[in-house]
Amino acid sequence: MKDAVFAIPTPSLLIEAVRIINDMHIKEQNRDTKGDLYEYLLSELKTAGKNGQFRTPRHIIRMMVELANPSLGDTICDPACGTAGFLVASNEHILKNNTSPEFIKKDEEGNEYNFKGDKLNPDQFEVLREHTLYGYDFDQTMSRISLMNLMMHGINDPHIKQINTLSARYDEENHYTVVLANPPFKGSIDESEIGGKFTIKTKKTEILFLEVMYTMLQSGGRCSVIVPDGVLFGSSRAHKAIRKRLLEECRLDAVISMPSGVFKPYAGVSTGVLFFTKGEPTKKVWFYDMTADGYSLDDKRTFIDGKGDIPDILEKFGKRENEKYEDRKAKCFFVPVDEIKENDYDLSISKYKEIEYEEIQYEKPEVIKQKILDLESKITKTLSELEI
Repeated sequence: MKDAVFAIPTPSLLIEAVRIINDMHIKEQNRDTKGDLYEYLLSELKTAGKNGQFRTPRHIIRMMVELANPSLGDTICDPACGTAGFLVASNEHILKNNTSPEFIKKDEEGNEYNFKGDKLNPDQFEVLREHTLYGYDFDQTMSRISLMNLMMHGINDPHIKQINTLSARYDEENHYTVVLANPPFKGSIDESEIGGKFTIKTKKTEILFLEVMYTMLQSGGRCSVIVPDGVLFGSSRAHKAIRKRLLEECRLDAVISMPSGVFKPYAGVSTGVLFFTKGEPTKKVWFYDMTADGYSLDDKRTFIDGKGDIPDILEKFGKRENEKYEDRKAKCFFVPVDEIKENDYDLSISKYKEIEYEEIQYEKPEVIKQKILDLESKITKTLSELEI
């Protein structure tokens, strides 16, 4: 936001701006117009931030929130909140689940809106607005954007703090019931900043954030987080240690492999979504090979249907306890934890997915050779006829 100019230079432009906003308020009374405007402005911020800051696409955020399924009474935290997209989506998810069906509408792309929360009483509304959503970011600009984004969506007193949750200054433990995040992938932190709070010795922020999320969760708390593929198969001691913790001290419910184009044009890094519950060991892990997210996977990210595999992911994840999902040639399947341990705690889907190869029958070399000779003869004859 540096160098931005907010002044309205002429009285006539001010009058026109007020008229447009007033008209929108009258015409779109059933929409969160201010919130939509702010989200649109955030989507137009094309420059990637420092330290690996990339804005998470909203449809991916909604998918992750659906997986975690936060409800009234949860305390929800994003330890690297950026523009507060996960917190806004969590607020909308809770309101949606407490809105009568007759109020809910759909836009031209099929997205639902107009979540009034009419089933909530005043005390419940106060819990949602005052005691549910918490966010942290070390970047001052991002903290300010998060504050404004939540206020634009009806959270009058947002709990957003400017603090580096990897530093020794942050010390909350067993505090939250839901954690949602897309922490910075690249970079490292100075050992003097970390202090003695981490049990896994590394400077890699993606691993440190996973330990922070584990620590801040209450027993039984749920976490939905985006990680770079390296976390899933990295061979360092720290990589193996964090995967071992997720499998032995948590129930790792799902590993969703996302296509590399999801974060374009900012980055082409391959990523995955981990969903885990703290406090009980893993018995089996549900893997899903996501190949489409509803947009083209090139730098243009052209709208296709805005959904891709997401509805299938949510449907199959929701009924996974009643399905076997044994076919490893399919898009999703279970892998027993013992098999994962035997593979050095590797969580990359390619380690377990079976690829079906089609056997192609080729003609014998002498047959192919004869066909080439016959074709050459025909070409020579045709050229001779043309010359005559």
